Amino acid sequence: HKERGEDLLLEIAPGLPTIPGDVGQLRQLASNIITNAMKYGRAGEPVKVEMGSSRSGSMLSLSVEDRGDGIAAEHLPRLTERFYRVDSGRSRSVGGTGLGLSLVKHIVDRHRGHLEIRSTIGEGTTIAILLPVAATVGADVTKVQ
Repeated sequence: HKERGEDLLLEIAPGLPTIPGDVGQLRQLASNIITNAMKYGRAGEPVKVEMGSSRSGSMLSLSVEDRGDGIAAEHLPRLTERFYRVDSGRSRSVGGTGLGLSLVKHIVDRHRGHLEIRSTIGEGTTIAILLPVAATVGADVTKVQ
């Protein structure tokens, strides 16, 4: 994100556990939610990416928070539907197909995780994901069948 790279704030805890799963899909998941935050967050405002362990240590948490226009509560339950767009005019102007969050939801479900979307009009949106960690610390990442 050359034009907004300085807006990206990363907070990644050291020594995170391994996530068992498909590396390509997990990379796509992260790319989709960070790209959305960069597109829909206000330029010059931070996009905060945090990664850490859950309190129990059995899950890895990933959250991406933008400071944008936010999304009205009535749209939140439908955001992960294929081709659903809150504002098709604005979506066309910034690009995209309306598939990004539906793909994220599919990947999270496939990896037995949890997805939560919180948003406040005028303040921004946070996408929070929990993914189960490997049973053994340091286990190799394996491909989900």
